[in-house]
Amino acid sequence: MLNLAYPWLLLLILAPVLLQWRKPAAHTVDAPVFPVGHWLSDLPGVTRQGNAVPRWQTLVLLLAWSLLVLALARPQYVGEQVQMPVTGRDLMLVVDISPSMEEQDMIIQGRSINRLQAVKKVLNEFIARRQGDRLGLILFGTEPYVQAPLTFDLATLETLLQESGIGMAGRATAIGDAVGLATKRLRDRPQQQRVVILLTDGANTAGEISPDKATEIAAAASIRLYTIGIGADSMIQRGLLGSRRVNPSRDLDENLLIRMAQQTGGEYFRARSLPELELIYETIDQLEPIELEGKFYRPVTDLFFWPAGIAAALWLSLFLFRRIAGRLAGVPQPADGSVNHG
Repeated sequence: MLNLAYPWLLLLILAPVLLQWRKPAAHTVDAPVFPVGHWLSDLPGVTRQGNAVPRWQTLVLLLAWSLLVLALARPQYVGEQVQMPVTGRDLMLVVDISPSMEEQDMIIQGRSINRLQAVKKVLNEFIARRQGDRLGLILFGTEPYVQAPLTFDLATLETLLQESGIGMAGRATAIGDAVGLATKRLRDRPQQQRVVILLTDGANTAGEISPDKATEIAAAASIRLYTIGIGADSMIQRGLLGSRRVNPSRDLDENLLIRMAQQTGGEYFRARSLPELELIYETIDQLEPIELEGKFYRPVTDLFFWPAGIAAALWLSLFLFRRIAGRLAGVPQPADGSVNHG
């Protein structure tokens, strides 16, 4: 439906009439009788030379003035009522990008990919499902850094995730510092809405704060930690002396990740393959559902530029017509740029 933001401004449409009513009968139009500009000076019905203004020109000016007032009243189109999604969760994704994430022990369609590539694929799908959520991304190695602050712009978040690379944050693994940074970013958010999803394939080997201390701080801030240990339990490694079976996840500190999750009310998950990693994020979707509140709003589209544009076009057309007509009639034009009417 159509609506006016400032309907009382429509009273200004009567301004030219009121000024004409108050103007003395013997008044000559040497200056504009209306303070808006020279282009309203002809509304009384006579030109600067004392000649009558053609009625159609007066009507055009009145129409332009009315449209300008209508634009000032700010016409709007108010759309149908739309439900506004409001999430109950702030999710901080904390991803290990240390060199060990380059281990190619994840399989997709019969092809080996490294752990970070697998994480990117699964996280993209997870992020796409969290429409209405506020998500952030922290990458860590020797030091953690915020790749994306908490945001509703999930498309940008996915792009920033894809731009992350192995080794960008150093060659060690500072789990404690990463959790500490996530806690700092979440502690000002409403309680019961603070969630950290930590994914790593190793043990804490760097940092200024221990993982246990960081977990204690996170628990005090009512932050739930979901920890994910990624990496296969075994794989065939080929060498000069033949093939042998190795455990590529021998450095994974599962006890630490289990302890961190339990102390904060979260859960620990083990991702040995790409399907397991996908299932983990689907499980987290169920554990941390998107909560939509019953809030509604009506989209508003401003339309003031239409009457304003038409008013400007009418005035410009009349201005050009009078200028051309004046030149054809041999009427000299004023040096100040105003229009001699005749």
